[in-house]
Amino acid sequence: MIKRLFVVGLSGLMLATACTSNQPETPATTASPESGAAYVESINQWHQEREANLKKEDGWLALAGLFWLKPGTNTFGSARENSIVFPEGKVPASAGSFILAGDKVSIKPAPSINIKLNGEAINEETVIYTSGKEEVPQLTYGSLTWFVIRRGDQYGIRLRDSESKARANFKGVDRYEVSPAWRVQARLEPNAFPKKIAITNVLGQTSEEDSPGALVFTVDGKEYRLDALQEEDKLFIIFADKTNGTETYGAGRYLYAARPAADGTTVLDFNKATNPPCAFVPYATCPLPPRQNFLPIPVPAGERSYEAGH
Repeated sequence: MIKRLFVVGLSGLMLATACTSNQPETPATTASPESGAAYVESINQWHQEREANLKKEDGWLALAGLFWLKPGTNTFGSARENSIVFPEGKVPASAGSFILAGDKVSIKPAPSINIKLNGEAINEETVIYTSGKEEVPQLTYGSLTWFVIRRGDQYGIRLRDSESKARANFKGVDRYEVSPAWRVQARLEPNAFPKKIAITNVLGQTSEEDSPGALVFTVDGKEYRLDALQEEDKLFIIFADKTNGTETYGAGRYLYAARPAADGTTVLDFNKATNPPCAFVPYATCPLPPRQNFLPIPVPAGERSYEAGH
C-alpha cells in the first residue's frame, strides 16, 4: 500500500482554493447513532490519541531527514563533504557509507563507530535492504534511528531523531469545533471490475492503487463522491475541499472509514479528517488527492492548517 511520507515545499502542488461565502454549516444527511456531548467527547479523545501518536519517538514529528541514494557508495556523517549529511553533533564527521547495488542496500560503518542494527552492534559491511525482505531493519546511533525506504525506482534513507525540534516544539494541532453533523452516512458504489486509480505523491511519482469503488454521500441535498483506496481492513480517502490553502493544509487531507457493512454503507466522519505528514515535516512522501476527489464545497471539520510551535 501507499507509504505516507513527504518532501513538501512544492507550491505548484498546493490546492490554493478559497472558502466561499455560501459555505454550508452542516450537511443535510447525517449518520448519528452517537450525538451530543458523548459524541463530542469521543472525538476529543480520538484527537488526543492522534496527537500522542504524532509525538512518539517513531511518530511523524521525529522525522529529521530523507536522503536519496545514488548507485554505488554514498558516504554519511555530520561533515559537509559527505554524500549524506546527518544532523551536526548527532554522529561523527565520518560515520560510514551506504552502498546501493541494484535493489540491495548495504551499510559499511566507519571503524570504531557504535552503530546498532536492530539493537546489535555491527562493525562490518551488512545488507540492510533487499526487495525480498519482509521487514526493513532499523539502525541506531544515539538519538538517531534510520532505515531504507523505496519509492518507485528510488531508494532512500529515512532518518528519525527522538530529540527533533519538531517533536520538542509540538503544541498540538488546531481543528474545527466538533460537529456531529459532519459525521455523514455514505454508501460504497463498488467498481464493476477490479480497478486501480492513479495516485501521485509529492515527489511527482505516480502509482496505480487498488480501489474498491467510490463512497457516495449527500451534503445539503447534493450528492458527492470520493474514490476510496483499500488499506487492509479499512478504506483510505485522500481528498481536497474548498478550505485547502486558506483554513486547512493546501495539499488536501486524509480520512479513514470502516469497511462497509453488508448493505454497502459506512460512515465518513470528517471530524477525523487529518493533515498528511507533510504538513508537519518536510521529509515525507505523501500521496496527493486524485483529481476526482476534489470536492467543490468547503468541509469545515477536522484538522486545520498546522503551524509549528502554535
